[in-house]
Amino acid sequence: MIEEEPNIVTSGKSQRVIIDGYPFSIEIYRAETDQNWMLEVVDKDGTSHVWDDQFVSDIDARNAAVRAIEEEGAVAFMRGDNVIQFPER
Repeated sequence: MIEEEPNIVTSGKSQRVIIDGYPFSIEIYRAETDQNWMLEVVDKDGTSHVWDDQFVSDIDARNAAVRAIEEEGAVAFMRGDNVIQFPER
């Protein structure tokens, strides 16, 4: 029996922000069957930064993203040394 993948719910708290002159996309989403929210920040180069932690509310997720970008600085998200590359096939 093939199991269908759940629908993805995107939060209205997802947004684009500009910090230190750099654009970021804050993506907050969850599976329709889940209660907790996932957080992903995508930088100007399209590099995705996904939090391991899940959040009880989409507001908590959004606040965590903005706080991390402001505390770490926008450039910290774009350094490249904190990205794990997928193995080539």
